[in-house]
Amino acid sequence: MRAFLETGPSGLAAAQRALESGQHRVPRGTVQLLAPVGDPEKVICVGLNYRDHCLEQGLKSPKEPIIFSKFPSAIVGPFDDIVHPEESSEVDWEVELAAIIGKKGRHIEESSALDHVVGFTVANDVSARDWQTRNGRQWLLGKTFDTFCPLGPALVTKEAVADVHNLRIRCSVNGQLMQDSSTNQLIFPLPKLIAWVSRFVTLVPGDILLTGTPAGVGLFRKPPVFLKRGDEVQCEIEELGTICNKVV
Repeated sequence: MRAFLETGPSGLAAAQRALESGQHRVPRGTVQLLAPVGDPEKVICVGLNYRDHCLEQGLKSPKEPIIFSKFPSAIVGPFDDIVHPEESSEVDWEVELAAIIGKKGRHIEESSALDHVVGFTVANDVSARDWQTRNGRQWLLGKTFDTFCPLGPALVTKEAVADVHNLRIRCSVNGQLMQDSSTNQLIFPLPKLIAWVSRFVTLVPGDILLTGTPAGVGLFRKPPVFLKRGDEVQCEIEELGTICNKVV
């Protein structure tokens, strides 16, 4: 997929022609969907980027984006299992809008930032809260256990999305709705995030930007609720689709 994205508009045009031809199709039941981008150079994540998520913690909105990362080895497909690590007893869910970079850039202006995005997908920023908030506050380790980044079900091109900053975003665990918000709650919208991150690193095709999660995570429930083996987590974003992953 990274090689395809590097072809830019010509590659997308070829894909559109193939789609319109009605050929080269296989029955959905005969294929296993993988993550839309399985081997990005970078997985860049944003913390505390929803107003309602800050409110549920009693925190003020940050004045500038809070950036961390996951390793690409955390990525799994939209219907793959999440492996509950023996090292954690506080595994949590976080439904997130993910933007996929399609055009290389550094020091990108906000006014042209969306020109560098090829499309969007649904992500679950699975988090081991005991490692993130205690155990030395190891944010990276708590966020990047293997299988802690389900992605999918597809890369939806930006042209197919009416308004990425006004999409319903939800997460359910075992059928119980846990998160129910809208991307209009984003503190830092996509253009600002892309401009900010590109001040520090060069963004390249295939890079994934997770934009933060809304209120309703398990850590801040009273009492806290965490995932256990056998649970099923469903993350959904309007116009982008649904991913569903079992905890094993």
